[in-house]
Order: sequence, then C-alpha cells, then structure tokens
Amino acid sequence: MHIVQLQIQGELAPARSGATFQRCNPITQEVVTTAAAAGPEDAVAAVVAAQRAFPAWARTGPAERRSILTKAADELERNLPTLITTMMSETGASELWAGFNATTAVGILREAAALTTQISGEVIPSDVPGNLALAVRQPAGVCLGIAPWNAPLILGVRAIAVPLACANTVILKASEACPATHRCIVDAFSRAGVAPGVVNFVSNAPADAEAVVDAMISHPAVRRINFTGSTKVGKIIAVKCAAHLKPVVLELGGKAPLVVLDDADLDQAVDGAIFGAFLNSGQICMSTERIIVDESIADEFVERLASKARALAPGPAGSAAALGSVVDMATVERCNMLLDDALAAGARLLCGGRADTTLMAPTLLDHVQPGMKIYGEESFGPIKGIVRVKGVEEAVRCANDNEYGLSAAVYGRDIARALQVAQRIESGICHINGPTVHDEPQMPFGGVKASGVGRFGGHAGIDAFTDLRWLTVQTSARHYPF
Repeated sequence: MHIVQLQIQGELAPARSGATFQRCNPITQEVVTTAAAAGPEDAVAAVVAAQRAFPAWARTGPAERRSILTKAADELERNLPTLITTMMSETGASELWAGFNATTAVGILREAAALTTQISGEVIPSDVPGNLALAVRQPAGVCLGIAPWNAPLILGVRAIAVPLACANTVILKASEACPATHRCIVDAFSRAGVAPGVVNFVSNAPADAEAVVDAMISHPAVRRINFTGSTKVGKIIAVKCAAHLKPVVLELGGKAPLVVLDDADLDQAVDGAIFGAFLNSGQICMSTERIIVDESIADEFVERLASKARALAPGPAGSAAALGSVVDMATVERCNMLLDDALAAGARLLCGGRADTTLMAPTLLDHVQPGMKIYGEESFGPIKGIVRVKGVEEAVRCANDNEYGLSAAVYGRDIARALQVAQRIESGICHINGPTVHDEPQMPFGGVKASGVGRFGGHAGIDAFTDLRWLTVQTSARHYPF
C-alpha cells in the first residue's frame, strides 16, 4: 500500500480537509494507493509556495540548476525497481513498459540538465546610433504541469524538467490513476536537495479535478501551464487559460496513421506496425491507430501482420508478458463498442476479439472504411483498423482524414517518395521507415489540429517556458527631436 501526501513548501502534508482517495490495481482491484485528496485551498497553497520560491530559484546559476536536475536523475536511477513496481501496481503496465518509462525519465532529466547552459539570446542590429539591442530569454515564473497515467514517469518528468531547467518553479498535478508513481518524481527532487517550494506536488480525487485545476490556472502567479491528456479535457483547459491570457502547451489525443506504400519492406513495416500499435496495449498518444496499406501488397502485409499479432498475449505483473493490462474496464467497453460497430459495418476480424477483462488481446480489423467509428475515433487500446487504399494520393487523403495530427509513419524503399508523402501528412511528427511511437527528450514534440498546440523538448521547450524580452543599452548620446 502506497500512502501519498501533498508536498507544499518542501513539507509533506495531508489535504486540509483530511480527505483521501484510493487507487486500485486494474487487474486485481486491490487497493494499492491511498492519496491525499487536495481541494482548491491546497492547490492555492502550492501556487503560493512556488511563487515565494521563484525569486531565489530564478537567480540561481545554470551550474546549480544542472546539479539539482542531475542529482534528481541519479535518484530516479537508484530507485528504478521501486519506480517500476509502483507504476505496474497502479496502471497495470507490463514490466517492459514500466522499465522503459523509468529509464527514459532519467534520460529526460539529464537532457534538461544539459539545457541550462543553452538558454540563449541574440544581439539585434538597431537603427539608433549607439544602441545595443538584446533579445533575452528569462524564466516565466510559476509553471503548472498536469501529467497523465499512461506514461506516468516519462510525462510526469517532462511536465516539470525543462521548466525547472529554465529557472521556473513548478507544481506537478498528479493523475488520479497513478498518484504514487508521480509522487516518486517529486521525492527524487527532494532527495536531490531542491530548495523548499521549487517543486510542489498536488494530488486530487477525480471529482475534485476541475476545481483544483481551476484554482491554479486562475491564480495570478501561475504563468505557464502544460497538459498532456485527452483532446476533450485539453480543450477545456485551453478555454480556461485563454480566459486568463496564459500560454499553454497541450499535447493531446492522436489517431496516428502508418502508411505502407507499394514498395515498402514488408518485414520492416510489420515490425513497426506491431510495435507502434500494441506497445502498452495501444495506450500511448503516438500509438499507431490506423494502418493504411496499398492494395497491391495488402494481402501479404495483412497476413504477416496478423500472424505476428496473434503471437502477442497480455499478462499480469510478473508474467514477463510483453503486454500488460489496460487501465480500466471503461477502456475494455470502448474497444468492444468499436469492434462491434466495425464488424456490423462489414470489417473483417483478423485476430483478437471482444474482451471481458483488462487483459486484452491485440485485435486487428481489416477492410475498415469511413463511417465505422474506429476509422476516425481514437481507440487508445489494443484494437486497430486496417484501411486498404489505391496509390499515394488515396493514402495521403486517408492519413489526413481525421481531426488529429500528432504522429505518423510512412514505409517505402524510395526514400524521396516516402519523404514527399511524409511532408503532405498533417502531423507534428512523422517517421519514415520507423514506427509512430518514437520520442527523444531533445526533439520538438507536439501535434497539430486536435492533437494540441506548442512543443515540448529541447530548444522548443526553452521557447515554451521562458519569456522573450527586448532589452536595450544606450551606449552613446542620443539625439531627440524635442
């Protein structure tokens, strides 16, 4: 059993109301976490703590910030077994996915540490004689990071690492589905010696989420917000931020297309499709959601793909299965609905099928057509549709025929042609001869259309979490007309 408390001004604390909420393992339904259920007053207290800590943290040099981030990475690395088991118990993830999350989170912190000396500006030529004009990046202030459950260590760290590197103070608002996992991140910073109030932690019961987030977004001290999650919730947060004219980075849902051109290496394309579609049981924003294959090679590709998918089987923690549980029965019900709808409309089931537990088998549907729910709706589970197309133009049209635009992939031996296809796909990310699931902390990560606004990662992250100011120094006498 994990007991999770808030962290405000460097101190552990229960919610002021004394309220708590519980998180159950999605497979066993055993209670694994009891966490403090913050209310708006707790949320405001976290903001005030971050506000008080900001002036001193903003004055720290890059070496000190780099040292804290590096020490926090070391702390996470020292506690990898705990991170992995905690994540598995709360989300039902496989050991493979939890381990990847933990090690990648360490890498994100190390990359953020390296960014502390890359926050640069420029000298801009001025028409005023003797005027030295500077474009300078400065920390924005208090940053609120709202992280999801599906990749909790990666996305929890991402929500705060670059903001901290840019000398902002932060509040991490945990997902209700994995408060103990997110708490592990904050604990690493505490052990690394971060000053009180620089990193704060808020957990809340699901019913209180809107009030808690509202209280923080509306507080004048909060200057940046970042959110990773569903498009539905992201739109709500965007409206709240707009009401207060606050910049926000949103990384939202996806319906990533994987396009298999007629000259693709089929073994390579099958491997990429299986990995992108079923890693973490398809519960990744970048997951391959729609497999678009040229009809001239479709029969052979589909046969190989289905054969490989049938060999994958989910298993509980400790089973060494490549796939774990989906997060809840709501996911099971949504995937069953998508399956029933597609079959009723003429799709062909290749493998998998309806599920009655959260251990869901990989499911593939061939001959998916517009009008079927799975054609356009994000499944966020291990059920994927295959669309057969004729030629490049139809493949591009199909890839763009939805509201999302996060990740995409194109497979083809003619790299020039594949690149031309990739450039026409409406997505923030596209990989040629690689899977839709690919993330590195130094890359500009984000989507277009309903997949979000803004970018995480590398210099794009610096731009997102700093203010760009124009400063001038008049170095000589200046002439005035009056």
